[in-house]
Amino acid sequence: MSFDILKKSPVNNLFFQLAVVLLLSSFFGFLVLRFKLPLVVAYLLAGVSLSFVTLFDPQHSTVLAVFPEIGIAFVLFLIGMELDLREVRSLGKPIVMSAVGQILISTFVGFEVAQFLGFNPTESVYLGLGLAFSSTVVVVKMLLEKRELNSLYGKLSIGILLVEDLVAIVALMILSVSNSALSVGLQQSLPILTLLLKAFGLFALTFLISKYVLARIFKAVASSVELLFLTAITWCFVFTSVAVLSGFSVVIGAFLAGVALASSPYHLQIQGKVKPLRDFFVTLFFVYLGSQANLKDLVSDWPAILTFTIFAVAIKPIIYAVFLSRFGFKKHTLFQTALNLSQISEFSLVVLLVGVQTGAASEKALSIMAIVAVISIISSSICIYYSRKIYVFVSPFIGFVEHKTKTHFMENQNAEELNEHVVIIGAHRIGRPLVRYLQREKIPFIVMDINPHVVEDLKAKSINVVYGDIGDPDMHEYLRLEHAKLVISTATSMNDNEFLIEECKRRKISGKLLVRALDSEHARALEDLGADFVIQPEKVSGAFLVSQLKKNWPNIVFAGLSTKTT
Repeated sequence: MSFDILKKSPVNNLFFQLAVVLLLSSFFGFLVLRFKLPLVVAYLLAGVSLSFVTLFDPQHSTVLAVFPEIGIAFVLFLIGMELDLREVRSLGKPIVMSAVGQILISTFVGFEVAQFLGFNPTESVYLGLGLAFSSTVVVVKMLLEKRELNSLYGKLSIGILLVEDLVAIVALMILSVSNSALSVGLQQSLPILTLLLKAFGLFALTFLISKYVLARIFKAVASSVELLFLTAITWCFVFTSVAVLSGFSVVIGAFLAGVALASSPYHLQIQGKVKPLRDFFVTLFFVYLGSQANLKDLVSDWPAILTFTIFAVAIKPIIYAVFLSRFGFKKHTLFQTALNLSQISEFSLVVLLVGVQTGAASEKALSIMAIVAVISIISSSICIYYSRKIYVFVSPFIGFVEHKTKTHFMENQNAEELNEHVVIIGAHRIGRPLVRYLQREKIPFIVMDINPHVVEDLKAKSINVVYGDIGDPDMHEYLRLEHAKLVISTATSMNDNEFLIEECKRRKISGKLLVRALDSEHARALEDLGADFVIQPEKVSGAFLVSQLKKNWPNIVFAGLSTKTT
């Protein structure tokens, strides 16, 4: 084995660079947690600080050049495994129309704004196109942190982002292909047709391998957890490589690799093993993104940076909300989805980089876009993190976007006059036995869940259920909390339960409030806030097991040996 890597200059040493990156990430992570901010902000600040700490060149770093792309692959691989084809069919039209419509409008407006700021027409096209895309990795990271990946607005956000990624690939191919019509070969003369044929082939390959190959392979290796994990990683890298060599992005390849395993009985076990790897490599992605911003340009080009940032953070979300409202989504869904997409993407930097390489855009434009990306991602992440508190204040002002007569079937609600009833928030694992008991005992109740799939299943069983989010004040009116005898929240999020308790106190609700806590520290905090009862399922389960052991100990036999005692 060669140890040449250890003989390199410390500055170029892989472990040295990784140590610096992780040290800065941990330091800023500690700071942002003290201020109750999302960790994405810490990683971006760590990247920005690398432009000041000249211990190594981030532009030529193996750690920041290769590893971040692995993080992107793992993120989309896991997202693909959670895909529900029923929801794709039901949300396909609003996702495609909103994504394409927003890209067209943002590109045009961005072009006009760039020209007004003094950029030439060709450069303005690149800047306008760069402003049109939002970041898949940022949005997925925030949805995971808030446990909202399965929400309706989470699914809308991810769907729109994947469509944007496909459009970005087409745009990059158009920008990269020579303008010469005399070039020989299908790839040069008909790039879009070639891409469409490749896309069809890639989707067909995903379906065929999933149905006829992967099921047998994973069944053969399932007896070993270690081999199952290794095989899953191998599949992710192999299929992503095929996609990349076909001209697609890592995002599309890894996503389809995950889709191929969505129906596998082993996908939950695979997800549990891959998630720690995902978190590590995604950290490096955000550090890399932050390192691309040259803050020296912040002073000289602040008018363009400020204008583009305002467009990405404030104007673009309004465009999304207007398009989605045409399909009958309620204002809370519109707000959350639009807020999720209020930043620019890593694809935006790639678009400008292509422009610089072809001479159509300047280094200055690329630097401006990098700074806008960092600022918009930081501000967007903070807003998404505190979205529920923000919504309470802005809700009265965004009603004008909501469609007055049309309601999407996933948000269709049939109000019932309920009194002395039970409200159950979250009916997946812990909530489902409660639902069965209340239904059997004919106790009046209503269920609210943020997962459209769970809502559809309960509706099919004629259970009084609505799609909704704790953070939506309009849902509190619908649930008739003031008339409820008991409110039960099985939500695992501390922020969700804190918001619910504060809302119940504000409304002076007389019914009892029972909430769930993940640990003793959260339980004490929720009790101090005013919860009547706090449950810890893991603690209750442990206590129950202990009680059963004490009760039945004389009759328990281990390994053939009686444990009876006198």
